[in-house]
Amino acid sequence: MGVETARTHLGITVSYWSSLDAIKNWKRNSEHRIAQKKGREMWYSSYRIRIAKVEHDYGF
Repeated sequence: MGVETARTHLGITVSYWSSLDAIKNWKRNSEHRIAQKKGREMWYSSYRIRIAKVEHDYGF
């Protein structure tokens, strides 16, 4: 559904999905699994994944 990214000293990427099943399917995607492995080997010493439900989204 979408992705937002911010980078300074700390990087954060937020991705939006239509359902938990959609998240699970992406996690099992073979190309994504290869990218995850490369990320762990080359760039990231650690990372955290949080799954949350957006109840409201509004702005000015």
